[in-house]
Amino acid sequence: MTDHASAPTVWLPIPPAEIGGLPEGPAYVFWDGAADFPADPASAAFYAVPYMKPPEVTARPLPEMTGLRVVQTLSAGVDHVTPYLSQLPPGVRLCNARGVHEASTAELTLALILASLRGIPRFVHGQDAEEWHAGFYPALADRTVMIIGYGSIGAAIEDRLAPFECERVVRVARSARDTPRGPIHALSELPELLPAADVVILSTPLTEVTKGLAGADFLARLKDGALLVNVARGPVVDTEALLAELKSGRIQAALDVTDPEPLPAGHPLWHAPGVLISPHVGGSTSAFLPRAKRLLRDQVRRFVAGEPLENVVQTT
Repeated sequence: MTDHASAPTVWLPIPPAEIGGLPEGPAYVFWDGAADFPADPASAAFYAVPYMKPPEVTARPLPEMTGLRVVQTLSAGVDHVTPYLSQLPPGVRLCNARGVHEASTAELTLALILASLRGIPRFVHGQDAEEWHAGFYPALADRTVMIIGYGSIGAAIEDRLAPFECERVVRVARSARDTPRGPIHALSELPELLPAADVVILSTPLTEVTKGLAGADFLARLKDGALLVNVARGPVVDTEALLAELKSGRIQAALDVTDPEPLPAGHPLWHAPGVLISPHVGGSTSAFLPRAKRLLRDQVRRFVAGEPLENVVQTT
């Protein structure tokens, strides 16, 4: 362990030299979840959480970070951190990675929608088997698309829906409000809104309110042939309820996240009819690293300068 006890430390999951442009003042250490800590956790003032590591790994130094002032995630969701906030001193600001994942997640969302509607998985299997699956397939054009979870990712998804000539985009969030694009409906309105949707996109954070949101009653309200797309978190969907609907052939699903995750070998979701699964890669693209570095550089600069931080979602 390197001795950084003389100065407050900034823990970064990317080597500081690779980020570049970090302000002078703090001591910078690199930690990406290794067994050994790079410095005394008690000296940490700013902790950037390692990306895509299990919560039990990323939370390990938190009880010892008695001087912590900022926790910065590199994910849009913070559900892997919030259960451990009670271990921190008061006044610690939790910040998410708004601005890092929107483009990549929205890209994958459109890819999953188009692949599912246009039959791409069937064509791939047909190519392997040298089978020609001609016929008519659903289009995205003239369809009603619902986005549940209208934050920055939901808005980025709507940006990319614009050229596809959808009949209507319905926006749903925790509470109702108006935007220049049109109204955002409250979650409480879902029972009335769901039956009209051809494509339902889940891009909401995982909270106590949204856990199991897409359960049996939610899914039963979807029209026959509807497509459910989950780019949020796996537990937003009740897996058993979804399996029942998929096995009936009534709806389809495209999932970048699952519950459990990673999806274990032998799980019935792998081979359920009408489901397309990608392995939680919504934000894992070439766009991630430069955007993550830019976020960390700017947040640390703000912290050192005593300026307001961006993306604060909670304060202990």
